[in-house]
Amino acid sequence: MRRNNFALWLQPSLMDEARKAAQSEGVALNQLINVAVAEKVSALRTEVYFCERARRADRAKTLRILDRAGKGNPPMEGDELPEEWGRDVKRPNRRVPALAGMSRKPRKTLPLTKR
Repeated sequence: MRRNNFALWLQPSLMDEARKAAQSEGVALNQLINVAVAEKVSALRTEVYFCERARRADRAKTLRILDRAGKGNPPMEGDELPEEWGRDVKRPNRRVPALAGMSRKPRKTLPLTKR
């Protein structure tokens, strides 16, 4: 594995907090920063992935599948609604508004590749 050096300038207060966090986790400050960067990159990639998947989705087909789900199958033991809810429970509307944030374009990120 190739190692790269990078000068990282942090605000003194952030550096102090990072040192405290690393000490409480029992890891080196460098390791804590590596893990934090990896988590952030993973979150960004996940956001892009789900935005791309949402764009390819066939909403009408998905709703048809959800409408069929469970028809003709009684609830399994333990999945029944509580008696106090009564029998007049209306089925929730499965049509949900567009997911928040899905209308915006995903952030462009550079692919992480080993050099």
